[in-house]
Amino acid sequence: MTLDPRTPVVIGGGQWSNRVDRGESPVEPVDLIAGALRRAEEDTGAPRDVLVTADSVWIVQMLSWRYADPGALVAQRVGAAPRDTAASPIGGNEPQTLLHQACRDIAAGDRDLVLIGGAEAWRSRSAQGGKELGWTVMSDADEPGRRTGEDATMLHPAELARQVVLPTQLYALFEQAVRHAAGRSVADHLVHVSELWARFSEVASRNPHAWLQDAMTAEEIRTPSPTNRWIWWPYTKVMNSNNAVEQGAGFIVASAERAEALGVPRERWVFPLAGAEAHDHYEVSHRADLRSSPAIRLAGRALFDLAGVGVDDVAHVDLYSCFPSAVQVATAELGLDPGRELTVTGGLSFAGGPWNNYVSHSIATMLGVLRDDPGSLGLVTANGGYLTKHALTLYSTEPPAAGFRWASVQDEVDALPRREVAEQLDSGQPGEIESWVVGHDRENRPERAIAAVLLDDGRRAWADSTHADTLAELVAGAEQIGRSVKLTPEGQLLL
Repeated sequence: MTLDPRTPVVIGGGQWSNRVDRGESPVEPVDLIAGALRRAEEDTGAPRDVLVTADSVWIVQMLSWRYADPGALVAQRVGAAPRDTAASPIGGNEPQTLLHQACRDIAAGDRDLVLIGGAEAWRSRSAQGGKELGWTVMSDADEPGRRTGEDATMLHPAELARQVVLPTQLYALFEQAVRHAAGRSVADHLVHVSELWARFSEVASRNPHAWLQDAMTAEEIRTPSPTNRWIWWPYTKVMNSNNAVEQGAGFIVASAERAEALGVPRERWVFPLAGAEAHDHYEVSHRADLRSSPAIRLAGRALFDLAGVGVDDVAHVDLYSCFPSAVQVATAELGLDPGRELTVTGGLSFAGGPWNNYVSHSIATMLGVLRDDPGSLGLVTANGGYLTKHALTLYSTEPPAAGFRWASVQDEVDALPRREVAEQLDSGQPGEIESWVVGHDRENRPERAIAAVLLDDGRRAWADSTHADTLAELVAGAEQIGRSVKLTPEGQLLL
């Protein structure tokens, strides 16, 4: 087959874990990105400079340190003079969303070589502060660079009122809903989830770029301890995304003709075959239930249709894994065998969850996996927000017969029903628990419960409680979903 010269191809990926926990000196985030991109350049196998030829440098939005135009700073560090630099909105979907845009622009003839990457240095910023470390300081006079999109508002006023705002809370609430739908008791499901996470830990133990490389057993994962306390029960600390890392990753997307002109060996090329995107209803309060993702289901269906393959044709998978509930929902919506290997990195708990940039690590890792298994298919999913924004991509060392194809299924998702929200409650408002979780303090003591409650008219309400007897009852392990409760006008949960 004659390859269209405008076919987009990923020619290199690089990763860098700055082990400050082992005595290495802290590295500024833009330097982490530049270092990762230099490793990506080495990964291309090209005999000449690659990074300096970039016409675009796009950076995944950072949270541990802010820059006016991080793309321009990275370009300076790698010796590039791009005509376009930009930063993404916030979201774990963004590395793959940026890849999709790069592929579409390359196919249209608008770009030839795009550098994409991100990094976080949260440990160093928290411990010492960036100014004290001599990091680049953004001044009021700095001109902000281009943004590839705007940040979405994803919290409903009713959620803000009850302080249901943290991913650690909402993904744990999703977990309880997933558990109940599967027909498992709290105790049985804890075992099930710990066994799933132990499989991820085992993969991380073989990943040289993983932050936590000591494989944990399922029992260690599910057992609370001084180093693995409950965060929002039923999640122990290790079931949460690990953001306390210093990591950078990046990859290089080029047209086939540019890759050939640079001398990148053909065996290094990995083609994005197809991409699909959508977001679920932005505010969790409006979703029909807490156990599913119609956006993943519809985007997955579109993705496989675009590529002309089925889910069983996929040999390698990396599901976005900020929390176990995210993996279980994606597995179900995509029709994946839950017993198969679902990660190539080890996931965000073990390989590392550098805020928005995990999927850059995922893509960089998938490149090597596919090169070692030529002709096979790899699936990478990306998730931003509260199981909200999704970007799915299929990759292979073999080019797509019809070129890179992309679709948004947002219109289909937007047409789905939206649950109404109860912002004003009557005294003794009756309802039944839809899901519940209990937050713990650093001494592993229950301190606050949150519940999603479905009212008799089908509206969803949010409630909480700090009452000691209520907390004790809710963490005892008995089933609470479906239990009749009452709410006060202030949103207090009464069992």
